[in-house]
Amino acid sequence: MIELLNIDCMEYMATCEDNAFDLAIVDPPYGIKRFDKIKDAKNIVEKRFFGNGWNNNKPTKQYFTELFRISKNQIIWGGNYFDLPPTRGIIFWDKMVTVSNFGDSELAWTSFDRLAKKFQYAWGGLNDGILGRNKKEKNINPAQKPKALYKWLLKNYAEPGQRILDTHLGSGSSAIAAHYLGFDFVGCEIDKEYYDAMMKRFKRETAQIAMFEGI
Repeated sequence: MIELLNIDCMEYMATCEDNAFDLAIVDPPYGIKRFDKIKDAKNIVEKRFFGNGWNNNKPTKQYFTELFRISKNQIIWGGNYFDLPPTRGIIFWDKMVTVSNFGDSELAWTSFDRLAKKFQYAWGGLNDGILGRNKKEKNINPAQKPKALYKWLLKNYAEPGQRILDTHLGSGSSAIAAHYLGFDFVGCEIDKEYYDAMMKRFKRETAQIAMFEGI
């Protein structure tokens, strides 16, 4: 079952029992305010990101306390920006670009005591014209990550039948990947505009999957 909620994740997590989820895969804001001075954005995604609509604040200590309480394992994108325990199970995503308005790679902290892993997938941020940008996915959120990344994470870090949480749903890539692979999934998105855009994307893509499979 896929459950997508327009709710503050802190409000939702407060209702959850300890270890309610087997795995949390989350991408909270990193607290990087590099784009505040950019003007004349061309679309809604850029306007909300470059204007006042994008929440760039780091999550509170209470967020991590709740996340660790309700999930047995965690994958946290931007873990290098947060005060988290040491881990050897780092994930390195190589975006395979050298010119970008975002970094050319990202790190995720994990709770798994295993060797570090690398995932390679071309991705260039907001600008579709950037070399290496995978044009199969249209951006609806400035922090959007590809479906292929979440499919890879679920295949490598989750077991069939497990329950998955995403506290910052954003574009819904994690939810679409969970749907592909048959996981129980709950995702939270606090921003109504992004939530509505994500729901349209999720319904469109899952309908296409059902049509292709003859469901």
